[in-house]
Amino acid sequence: MTQNPSSPSLLRLAGLPYFLIAFVARLPFAMMVVGVLTIVVTARGSLSMGGLTSAAVGIGTALIGPFLGAAADRYGQRPVLAAAAVLNSAMLGIFALVVYSTMSEAFVMLTAFAIGATAPQVSPMSRSRLVTIIDDRMPEPQRPRTTSATMSYESAADEMVFVFGPFLVGALATLISPWAPIALASALTLLFVGAFALHPTGRHVSASRRADGTAPSRASELFWPVLLVVVVGIFGVGLFFGATLTALTSFMADRDAAEQAGLLYGVMGIGSAILALGVAWLPVRFTLHARWLLFAAILVGGSVLVISASTIPAMLVALAILGVGVGPTLVTLYSLGAARSPLGRSATVMSMLGAGVVVGQAAAAAITGELAERAGTGPALLMPLIASAIVLAAAVVNRLLTPMQR
Repeated sequence: MTQNPSSPSLLRLAGLPYFLIAFVARLPFAMMVVGVLTIVVTARGSLSMGGLTSAAVGIGTALIGPFLGAAADRYGQRPVLAAAAVLNSAMLGIFALVVYSTMSEAFVMLTAFAIGATAPQVSPMSRSRLVTIIDDRMPEPQRPRTTSATMSYESAADEMVFVFGPFLVGALATLISPWAPIALASALTLLFVGAFALHPTGRHVSASRRADGTAPSRASELFWPVLLVVVVGIFGVGLFFGATLTALTSFMADRDAAEQAGLLYGVMGIGSAILALGVAWLPVRFTLHARWLLFAAILVGGSVLVISASTIPAMLVALAILGVGVGPTLVTLYSLGAARSPLGRSATVMSMLGAGVVVGQAAAAAITGELAERAGTGPALLMPLIASAIVLAAAVVNRLLTPMQR
């Protein structure tokens, strides 16, 4: 079967409104960890507590997120996302009230955990939804290129919201109040995640699923080494995000401008988003394994420059180089995850990868925040290098495992 030029494109199959809704719907997810960090540091006066509270968000996502993906695979995305939108919107509002109250730190942590546990998995669900449409409704010769382009777009969208999210948090916290980003995230979650849940594409279920909704693959296939190494790699990217932002917060706090860290962090996303979009046009002979190795190495190189940066212009240069590495790395990891997903479990795998980013981000925020408070900014700036090294080490292991793939 040859590719038919008149075959429907993914844009036509999903519709332009879908992509607009899905883009805005993932923004609250990118704002949560940074918003929680900002409001806690401001209201409670402790960078260490802010990092730990952010980690609680990540733990909630890590423990519950994959189960939300599994439930979406089993029962469909609509009911899962609709319930998550309502619950998460409410928890964000409650958290803002709790932080400014006299309630104990333990209650603040518990509320933050609930935010992570109810976080709608928009990015993983969108990837799974689009891959299902591609596999079920497009001609087979058209699928590989379309899937690659889709993963590039999705990763670029994630990059933009993961950069614009902290930027928006910094701007709102500076111009209005530290509670403003949390309030906006709550409203966007209810409106746009709700719209994403109810969009007609939410009815799509993989054709590989049996009539009773169960998957033809075994759950044990989710723990194959070739898939787990991708989870480890994307966890390292999450560590990198959290370590970089928290170290930048300490870096700017030394200059009495901690609330502007998100603005500085936004510089990294310029090259990242552009390079992420460009990955779809890289030659096929430049394999996913080679891309992971190369761009992870660039990430390590940029992290070395972060350590030596002593001025804001020098830090901006280092962040721009980091952006060249992190965007294509994220695209590559999601593409490998899609290729290695067991039949009928794409939402589960994508939720595992999404949870890996968030838990890595939150864990690094906690560790880096504690390190900055106890030892200063210098040691904190080492954390992005450690995270980048994990991404590169996982790339090496992936290359060694590749000959063992079926």
